[in-house]
Amino acid sequence: MTRRLPVVAVVGRPNVGKSTLFNRVLGRREAIVDDRPGVTRDRNFSEADWAGRSFFLVDTGGVVEESREPLDKEVRDQALTAVDEADVIVLVVDSKEGPHPLDQAMAELLRGRGLPVIIAANKVDNHPRDPAYLEFWELGLGEPMPVSAISGKGSGDLLDRVVAALPEDGSHRADESDLRIAVIGKPNVGKSSFVNRLFGEDRMVVSDIPGTTRDAVDATLSYHGRRLVFVDTAGLRRQSRIDESIEYYSSLRTARVIRASQVCLVMIDAMEGLTLQDIRILEQAWEAGCGIVLAVNKWDLVEKDNHTVSTYMRGLRERVPFLEWVPAIFTSTVTGQRIRQTLDELLEVAEDRTRRVPTHEVNQVVEDLVRRQPPPHTRGRPIKIRYATQADTAPPTFVLFSNHPREIPDHYVRYLNNGFRRAWGFKGSPLRIRLRAQNREGAR
Repeated sequence: MTRRLPVVAVVGRPNVGKSTLFNRVLGRREAIVDDRPGVTRDRNFSEADWAGRSFFLVDTGGVVEESREPLDKEVRDQALTAVDEADVIVLVVDSKEGPHPLDQAMAELLRGRGLPVIIAANKVDNHPRDPAYLEFWELGLGEPMPVSAISGKGSGDLLDRVVAALPEDGSHRADESDLRIAVIGKPNVGKSSFVNRLFGEDRMVVSDIPGTTRDAVDATLSYHGRRLVFVDTAGLRRQSRIDESIEYYSSLRTARVIRASQVCLVMIDAMEGLTLQDIRILEQAWEAGCGIVLAVNKWDLVEKDNHTVSTYMRGLRERVPFLEWVPAIFTSTVTGQRIRQTLDELLEVAEDRTRRVPTHEVNQVVEDLVRRQPPPHTRGRPIKIRYATQADTAPPTFVLFSNHPREIPDHYVRYLNNGFRRAWGFKGSPLRIRLRAQNREGAR
């Protein structure tokens, strides 16, 4: 069963260590850190996990209240948008400087939001001998948590508090029988028009201005006994073109929707062809394990003398090889061409994504593939695949046990992948192969 990941926003005034704490939680240097205040101006988010719970962690710029500088106002607006999107707030303060008027102003603002707020008193390097962090009780947001983002001291206790404050694990769960379908793509490719045409009414605001849709909006219909929940999402632009805080967090919401959906209907503009941003969107959905149906919209505007479906798809697959396994529908939201056909494709992809192959059949296919093309030797020793099974569905995941799993080259894994595709299809769904050792040699 899928669920939407909660959001944890890291906020505070400039130069208190928000980005350092962000990097510490992620375990990698993703946000730029500098001693100068105001280095973080853009928003930055990434998926994190602790104690078995996953969540989106959002880094924000330093908030300077009542500043008339345009940049300070923009950073403040972005941080407040992060607060509006969040399920839990982490307010980072500087224990060496003590409570600051900007901390007081931020605390007052957060108290009125009705969200769990956790104070992270940063730069406490000598805990428990340094009790200075206790001064932050006066902010009225509960017990401050002493941490040192640089050394990592106290970060585990802080994350325990964060996880305890997250919404219940089932709070965002969808009905198991529902099929959640994210309608994604660049701005102005016709996502909202598609949903409106499908439902036969104007459920979504449609405009020629890109970016009209900001929020992810659900619309439900029944088809062949299944409840289909269509989620119309904001258009995904390149990060360098995301300037407004509202649009930035639209991309965050879209990422959450993709994570919570079983199938993505990826729409591209037939007139523009496959752009670099289209490829990024396809890869984002594919890597998330979603099933994919490609909708090539505005097909009615394409000159058919120069472009046929087969030649058009050949060009797409040359650029994105996994589209070989993704069904494509050539649609027009203006004329309604093939709009209903997409429903059948979506149901097929969803069914294939959850199909389980019996273990004896998996081993028979692997045996046939190995007989036709054995894996290459390693250091003069033969590589043998002893056993195979399907370990999971949604997406289909196969585990192969070998005497030398680390020595099996990538091209041979692709050979196996293609063989599995020919045997079972798994239309529109990513297919994952895991290699494991049959003993304690380790696994790749």
